[in-house]
Amino acid sequence: MPHYQMPDGEKLYVRTYGSGQPVLVLSGLGMQSWQWHPFLYRSRKQFEFIIPDWRGFGGSKQCQIPELDAIPSHWRDISSLMQQLNQPALHVIAYSMGATTAMHGMKYGQFAQQIKSYLHIDQTPKISADTEWPYGLFGNRHPEFIQILQQISQVLQDNPTALYMNDLSQQARNQLLHSWLAFIDLQASSKTAPFFIKAALRQPKLQPHILPIKRLDYLSWYISNYLQHTEDYRDAVAALTCPATFFIGEQSKLYPAAGQHIVAQSAVNAESIVFHKSGHTPLLSEPVKFSQEIQRHLTRISQLQSG
Repeated sequence: MPHYQMPDGEKLYVRTYGSGQPVLVLSGLGMQSWQWHPFLYRSRKQFEFIIPDWRGFGGSKQCQIPELDAIPSHWRDISSLMQQLNQPALHVIAYSMGATTAMHGMKYGQFAQQIKSYLHIDQTPKISADTEWPYGLFGNRHPEFIQILQQISQVLQDNPTALYMNDLSQQARNQLLHSWLAFIDLQASSKTAPFFIKAALRQPKLQPHILPIKRLDYLSWYISNYLQHTEDYRDAVAALTCPATFFIGEQSKLYPAAGQHIVAQSAVNAESIVFHKSGHTPLLSEPVKFSQEIQRHLTRISQLQSG
């Protein structure tokens, strides 16, 4: 059954394949479930992979936006999915926003008691940054990040009926693209993406392809999440007792590696794998190592299960 009905009546698409120990895979923002195939498919004879598409993406792109904020909504969807699958315990792989969703479940939904093993990929337990926790999103440049999101959010709020880029006036489109370019410049080490966006400013046909989220109402929903998200999940992660692995992008501009090391060291049964050449996307910048470490993690949990 590829679609599962959620508490608000919407149907979430969930890709499943393989047989064996169940592994719940929670993707990052903008990802689709098929993008995990190069790293997981070879292990389908030992594991059953359960990979939902988040609302607004892939097979779940037609889901309506709920009244809840994004992270509580995602956790409600995952909790409902697990009940329908009748999975009292499983292994979890969680990347970026998927890891935030997992940590939200640990804090508010007793999710830790259902996790047999946990793989946490490049995410901070506290998105906001302050003097007490300077390792939030973009670290000491967090205020710049917030300012850019506020600019994008303002354009979307000024155009509440626009669902797609082409629904915006040319002026609003340019405002949105300039703000998005500032966001990319904030995180990018390569100039390729900014060049493409600058080209789109001159060529309207390219503009609908710039944003990672096509629907502007969903873009607004996710941006509001990052603007308003004040949760701190450090205690929830520190309370984990299951075997845990943390993949850390040493060059990550989004989530400073120093903070991720602190959190990994707080868990009693954890190891850290550092991707020295990677930022926030080790699956793209170091795909061979990422694949090898995913397989090593799966082998480890298989051995723990059989032992």
